[in-house]
Amino acid sequence: MFIELIGTFIAGIAGAGLVMLINHVLRGRLPRWFAPVAAGLAMLLTTISSEYSWFSRTKDTLPEGLVVAQTVESKAFYRPWTYVQPFTERFVAIDTATIQRHPDQPGMKLAQAYFFGRWAPVNKLPVLTDCAEGRRAALADGIAFEKGGAVTGAQWVAASKDDPIISTICGAG
Repeated sequence: MFIELIGTFIAGIAGAGLVMLINHVLRGRLPRWFAPVAAGLAMLLTTISSEYSWFSRTKDTLPEGLVVAQTVESKAFYRPWTYVQPFTERFVAIDTATIQRHPDQPGMKLAQAYFFGRWAPVNKLPVLTDCAEGRRAALADGIAFEKGGAVTGAQWVAASKDDPIISTICGAG
């Protein structure tokens, strides 16, 4: 976040400097207010560019086996350009390399889900998926695994057939 702030300030200085250079070449024919407007515009464009490139930059740095399952796009009235093209503000990635199965419950898979946010720390949550029933449960306190692979205490979420988290976990090898 700090580096993006510094980058925004540098873009503002560069925008104002470019206008001042052009004004020098034109021998002072540009209005004086042009430099601060150019600085503000450069800073705004840098911020917008950073927002829109965050998802692809973050996705490109994910380790092998981490697959993006779901994205959440953002629109806001104070960012009117997001109504034309929303930007990805959050996403869920599933670690497909470490999916676990139980021999007594072949339709169930246990995976690690990672929740990424634009200005938020990464959160990790184990998710148990019942591929046969099309449901999933976040593993938290109070969950017990009985003999034979039965799960007690899980709060199952019945999801639609095209749930991206379930399809990513169940579709992984």
